[in-house]
Amino acid sequence: MSPSKPRKIDRSKVRLVSARRRKSRVRVAEEATPHTPGGSLAEFLDGLPDQLGARDLREAIAAASAAHARERTLLWGLGAHVIKVGLAPVVVDLLERGWVTAMLLNGAGCVHDLELARMGRTSEDVAASLDDGSFGMAGETAQLLNDAIREGAEAGLGMGEAVGQAILEGDYPHKDRSILAAAARLGVPATVHVAIGTDIHHMHPGADGAALGATSYRDFETLTGVVATLSRGVVFNVGSAVILPEVFLKALSLARNLGHAAHRFTSVDIDFIRHYRPRVNVVERPTRTGGRGLSLVGHHEILLPLLAAGLIESTESH
Repeated sequence: MSPSKPRKIDRSKVRLVSARRRKSRVRVAEEATPHTPGGSLAEFLDGLPDQLGARDLREAIAAASAAHARERTLLWGLGAHVIKVGLAPVVVDLLERGWVTAMLLNGAGCVHDLELARMGRTSEDVAASLDDGSFGMAGETAQLLNDAIREGAEAGLGMGEAVGQAILEGDYPHKDRSILAAAARLGVPATVHVAIGTDIHHMHPGADGAALGATSYRDFETLTGVVATLSRGVVFNVGSAVILPEVFLKALSLARNLGHAAHRFTSVDIDFIRHYRPRVNVVERPTRTGGRGLSLVGHHEILLPLLAAGLIESTESH
């Protein structure tokens, strides 16, 4: 049986609607304003279109500015890539300006923060060194980290404070750009959350599994105490696709289970692509009971300095 021919449509019977009565999602008032030579950064930000990512960027700045003015918690989660692309000085500046109440890093953050503070360079060629088994075998880096973590465990410290104090007090020519050293110097909680086997110093004979576990678990307890104060504050997740979103979600659940009203905050995920865990564990699930979740997509080396500059400008405008 051959298929029948489709019936010809009659466009003369199309039902029309009024464009003026129709709802529209874009208006002239929301369009961008071209930049004027010599204009300020604040003017540049104000001139961005009131649409999509530009709107979310301004909302993130406004939320953090309001939290800062009210002395609410500003919690920053930083993936190691943030440090690798040269943004540690930006983070240190935010620390010194009081824009960071606490921060959390993964274990690789310690590696790159320490190497840059010690040598002024970091990040090996993984593919090339993996071929001959030399990947991650830098002796000085591993010894310094493992010694700091072991001594921190003995002193009852968390990993972030232990490594930060070691950099702050040790022979590190570039310690002024170290995030962990700055946090230790300023008394800002900096927690580090490791998965055993994910970081290069775990492979070395000086690694102590008990010390890694003890210091990182202390940091989880410290983080939970910070998350308990997050109401009407802001949490940023910058460049961590798995570890920090998972740790943050558990800290939030524990804080709420213990009766803390960690609700109605703003969560902001920043990464160059959208990942599942940051979207659900940072942006969506934590703000179901109130607050706002935002997602900014772009390169860290562009977005984070832009966000930081917007925060500083918002302070100056007050």
